[in-house]
Amino acid sequence: MNGNRYLCKFFYIGANYHGSQRQLNHISIEECIINALVKKKYMNDVISSRFEVASRTDRRVSARGSAFSFIAKKPPILMEINSALPKDIGIWAKVIVPQDFLSRYNAEYRHYKYIFPLYFNDSAMDLDLMKEACKELGGRHNFTNFSKRDKEEVNTLRDLIVARFEKQDRFLIFDFKSRAFLRQQIRRMMTKIIEVGRNQISYDNFLQLFDPSNEFSYKPADANGLILWDVNFGQKVRFEIDTKSVERMKRFLLKRFEEFDLKSRLFHIMEQDDFS
Repeated sequence: MNGNRYLCKFFYIGANYHGSQRQLNHISIEECIINALVKKKYMNDVISSRFEVASRTDRRVSARGSAFSFIAKKPPILMEINSALPKDIGIWAKVIVPQDFLSRYNAEYRHYKYIFPLYFNDSAMDLDLMKEACKELGGRHNFTNFSKRDKEEVNTLRDLIVARFEKQDRFLIFDFKSRAFLRQQIRRMMTKIIEVGRNQISYDNFLQLFDPSNEFSYKPADANGLILWDVNFGQKVRFEIDTKSVERMKRFLLKRFEEFDLKSRLFHIMEQDDFS
């Protein structure tokens, strides 16, 4: 038996899964990875291997650089494990870590991206005011009004290291970094940032959300735009990137891009057609 503990990086597209966390009666990202590791005889079960994932994501949220750790029965061959995984999930890097290493608690920070499409009616959005809103979100705050209220979550203070965005073509690309996020925190921040930009709420109304004595009810932004971009473990953790596994990921993503690009162009042409 190998007995080493490994930290692995993996990607997934969340559209076909009910979130990353294991749950009854619904297929999840974790379940697929665990089944592949058991099938290829890298572990017997979750408990004996001390399998654990660094971050949990909701339904339809995707990831490029999520991470999990486990004690392996033999040195992992990533492409062998990937052969037992659906094509929209893949492990692409690994590194041996100490036996007491926990991918969830040893992470220095999580980096999420949110992709927001600019539609025709968004041409007048106040991007400068949205940037001011992002600045306000930076630093230490009580984010209870920017998260799904959870009875189990006692401490709602979080340090937001980065909150910013840039415009790329007809998209706004947001970056958020923090050691830890509350449930739906990014998607709820996005809802209010967009409302500020569209003048659907005043800036003073936005600032009131930082007062935890007030309670606000509203929906989080669309989960499809959210990506767990990276879980960073600092410079001491040096991953061994598996070239073939990265190529597998890129082939899958390119194929999906071409499929959706074709559909997007088709819908655009149909929408422009006059029926005269």
